[in-house]
Amino acid sequence: MKVKVPANEGRFAYEGLDRVIHERARLSVLTSLITNPKGLIFNDLKQLCSLTDGNLSRHLRVLETENMVEIVKGHDRNRPQTICRITPAGRKRYLEYLSTLEQVVLDAAKGIKDEPAPGLLRRLTPSQA
Repeated sequence: MKVKVPANEGRFAYEGLDRVIHERARLSVLTSLITNPKGLIFNDLKQLCSLTDGNLSRHLRVLETENMVEIVKGHDRNRPQTICRITPAGRKRYLEYLSTLEQVVLDAAKGIKDEPAPGLLRRLTPSQA
């Protein structure tokens, strides 16, 4: 006997919310890098994301292991310099993540259409979605 699964089963599971990206610091790093496709110097990235050297290094290692960022070590005027860039695979994965996140926002907007909501959700209504 086959059990019928409801059509909306798992509708709000949001499998595309990638745990690697969803962590706040890594989301900050990837957002910074996707908006700077040529890459960012480590110290600039650290400031943009409000992270310490050690914390940024740890998150970059995770992203590098996942092939989402590349880290290039070199020199500028005889001073060591580390440049971080998002990879094509990282860009693709980040954009897929954003697509899922966009669906979360749209679903939430539909659910709270009659309630006052701050920021983006207030401007999103199902008729605009």
